[in-house]
Amino acid sequence: MSDKGPNDLEQQIEDLKKQKEYLQKQCRKAGGAILDQELQLQDLRKVIDRLSEENSNLRMMLESRDDDTR
Repeated sequence: MSDKGPNDLEQQIEDLKKQKEYLQKQCRKAGGAILDQELQLQDLRKVIDRLSEENSNLRMMLESRDDDTR
């Protein structure tokens, strides 16, 4: 038989409640981090698109300059 009494069960319940609260807090924290990363990803995609367009424009300018010098 077990020497554990009702106090031990109450302590286990309290520990589980604390663990649940901790895990909920960590999940909210992780969710916030995911949202931040999604925003950063959107911003980076915009920067990549802008740089890609600038690169294309520069290439066209260089090609037209090379054509003019021939």
